[in-house]
Amino acid sequence: MPQQPQQQSAATGQQYMPQPPFVISTKDLLYLEDMMSWNLNTIKKVHFFAQQVQDPEIKNKMHQMCQMHENHYQKLLNHMHQHLQTASQTTTGGMQS
Repeated sequence: MPQQPQQQSAATGQQYMPQPPFVISTKDLLYLEDMMSWNLNTIKKVHFFAQQVQDPEIKNKMHQMCQMHENHYQKLLNHMHQHLQTASQTTTGGMQS
């Protein structure tokens, strides 16, 4: 794994990284999985209740809510895929098959 350049603060003498390393800890991964589950569960519930509603304005708002949670779910999924691709490239030395 490439080393992050560390800089030293002149005032305190402490070292810091200008950007954190691209790592997802086990705890982070579990939290991301939880967030995906929450969004998926909300999508299912809102979709179910939107089918029960008669008022077109409320039904429209519920479909908007469903779309918002689908977008959140997709963003989390894309983030995890991006991390997995980057992680697999660093473990294989950046070579793709």
